[in-house]
Amino acid sequence: MRVMEISTATHQTDGAAVVLSAPKGVTNALSLLCEQAAAGEDFQPLFNKLNETVTGIANNLNQDLTGFDHTRVIDFINSHLSVLKQHLEGIALLGVAPDNVSAGILSIGEYISVTLFSAMLSSKGIANRVIDPVTYVLAEGDYLDSIADVSLSKARFSDVPTDGSELLVMPGFVAANEKGEKVTLGRNGSDYSAAILAACIDASCCEIWTDVDGVYNADPNQVEGAVLLDKLTYQEAMELSYFGAKVLHPKTIGPIAQHHIPCLIRNTLNPAAPGTLISNEKSEKWTSVKGISQLDNVTMFNVAGPGLKGMVGMASRVFEVMSNANISISLITQSSSEYSISFCIQSKDASRALTLLEDAFALELQNQLLDPIEVRHDLAIVTLVGDGMRQTKGLAARFFNSLAQARVNNVAIAQGSSERSISTVIECKRAKKAVKVIHQNFFSDRHTIDVFLVGCGNVGTELLGQIAKQQPELLKRNVQLRVYGIANSRKLLLNSQGIDLNSDWKAALASASEGLSVERLHQFANDNSLVNPVIVDCTSHEAIAQQYVEMMESGFHVVTPNKKANTSSMDYYKTLRKTAQSTNRQYLYETTVGAGLPVIDNLQKLFSAGDVLHRFEGILSGSLSYVFGKLEEGMSLSQATQTAKDNGFTEPDPRDDLSGMDVARKLLIMAREADLTLELSNIEIESVLPAGFAEDCSIDEFMRQLPELDSDFAEKVASAKAQGKVLRYIGSIEAGKCKVSIQAVPATNPLSQVKDGENALAINSDYYNPIPYVIRGYGAGGTVTAAGVFADILRTMPWKQMAH
Repeated sequence: MRVMEISTATHQTDGAAVVLSAPKGVTNALSLLCEQAAAGEDFQPLFNKLNETVTGIANNLNQDLTGFDHTRVIDFINSHLSVLKQHLEGIALLGVAPDNVSAGILSIGEYISVTLFSAMLSSKGIANRVIDPVTYVLAEGDYLDSIADVSLSKARFSDVPTDGSELLVMPGFVAANEKGEKVTLGRNGSDYSAAILAACIDASCCEIWTDVDGVYNADPNQVEGAVLLDKLTYQEAMELSYFGAKVLHPKTIGPIAQHHIPCLIRNTLNPAAPGTLISNEKSEKWTSVKGISQLDNVTMFNVAGPGLKGMVGMASRVFEVMSNANISISLITQSSSEYSISFCIQSKDASRALTLLEDAFALELQNQLLDPIEVRHDLAIVTLVGDGMRQTKGLAARFFNSLAQARVNNVAIAQGSSERSISTVIECKRAKKAVKVIHQNFFSDRHTIDVFLVGCGNVGTELLGQIAKQQPELLKRNVQLRVYGIANSRKLLLNSQGIDLNSDWKAALASASEGLSVERLHQFANDNSLVNPVIVDCTSHEAIAQQYVEMMESGFHVVTPNKKANTSSMDYYKTLRKTAQSTNRQYLYETTVGAGLPVIDNLQKLFSAGDVLHRFEGILSGSLSYVFGKLEEGMSLSQATQTAKDNGFTEPDPRDDLSGMDVARKLLIMAREADLTLELSNIEIESVLPAGFAEDCSIDEFMRQLPELDSDFAEKVASAKAQGKVLRYIGSIEAGKCKVSIQAVPATNPLSQVKDGENALAINSDYYNPIPYVIRGYGAGGTVTAAGVFADILRTMPWKQMAH
């Protein structure tokens, strides 16, 4: 009904001709019927369903429209379906569907459409004429993929009225060859038919009504934020259509460009939308790059060997073979040495093309004038298109930088002399991600961060809360941060749309069915073409830390407060840095020392600027800062530890803090940042706990035994106080050695004032001497640690990555 409203509205003012495709699903059903019949399968159920579909449309129209010629329409449908059944029975006997028979069968849907539409118009009293393209449109080529001869066809339309007295209706997708046999026009055949009809009747405009608002600068089904284009030149439309833009087809552009007929792409479901105009007019809004297209299912041939060098006519022989076989070549590139020539074709033609080439060059291959022909399958061509590319400098660099950012290798590159487009051949499985990154860099200011969180303890849960709270604000700054995965030690929760952090994600995680693996995360990131994936490890597990190299090699940035990786062997420490550099991934661990304090970043900047560490001392544990501060205030060791644990300042097992190992790891990380080659075993550690104290019991049992140490610590606190000093747990680096110990410090020492969860670090170096560089601030608790992790996550934004 909507099509009739659109058509009649135009016809009343300007006169109109309408080209119709088959009802939805009918052509696919007809194709499947041919396959079933050829395979000897029972096609009757599908045939009955097809009959129900088309007669159902006629019956519904008969109910809705007064004066609808239902009898004539049903007779037409029945007669055509009767012939269809005879053909299917013949195909079943032959065991194959001949192309000339298939052409007739596949076009039945279009003829049913125009019969229905003509009856609809007649019921409204609108004079109309059905044009049979078999009589008027002359084409040549294969039965199922012919090309119209527009100039010869135009002469046949001399008897067709174009004065607006009748609304012209023509089935799309159909034509006739010079023998008068019915042929079809291939993919998007009805759009092509519309362009042919427009050229043949000298239409003032060709409108193609589809189910989208017009031509987008990328496939909106694949690229979030794809932009609707207001105008395209014929040349831009041809480039976009040739390399895979689904709304357009190169065949469609040909006739309208040749006859300079403006073409509007409009949306049947949204008639008010202005659509996209294809004409000689250039867009004033999009002046440089217009769009990105992707052509899948491509195979590349590489013909190489000494026989190509300086041998006139070898290239023409290669392409003559393809031409004679009616195989279309999508892209050609040749090395300047003339040693090789490469070209791309559709994968469906690859096997035939290889056989033909090997036959044509059998002598050269036998005499080793040519190397064995190389064939690469599962490729795609990604193309950047725009008339203004010639005038804009640096576009190619941005294009290839985008591919590097997406970790995509170029198999081949081609650019026309018009500089209207630049194409690259890449692996098909990476094409979707490549298009997303290119679109982001050329058409969007938005940065994406795709997070996978491992570890849902204190810090992990707090981090998710901070992300949920901040997501709207980040969007205002054009940063789209989504959490796609959450994992604990047993379960992995994934959501391709991003996990709603304001929902009960804990329950969803508990009911998840799969476990965590880097391989699964890699597969998910690839399947969803995630542009900037980041794994955030908020565990303290050694096993997770040992997978960081694999994570980076799989394309993930790594952000972590987990100290285990940076305090593993020196070899692994060096491997982490080499991997981050070679994979162009970020490895960020600011919160491994000082929680949310900018310790690591400042150290790296100092040492990058040529500074040399002489001495360091500091309070590196927020939990022990809190405990020793409470001891000073008169609390017992067990009370202070329990209070710190209750406030979330300690590790889940307080022994990890009281043993001094946590501080030792932080000290080792700082020492290694200062280029000291040390292992964890090289650090001298004085534990708060006596050797062997409550080592093998549960956390609860340890906390019950801890009061046994209260009296000894009370004596140490009193002894220090008698000397005008306080106890502090201090880590130090001097003369290439690291030490962690309990020290009594006088009130004149700045570290005596550090307590209540604060961290303080004093760095003496070439640049900061004799007055040290001091960093001081809150260094305990899930909130500040999560905030530091969040800051590291934001450092993985693509623009940061490119700068890195």
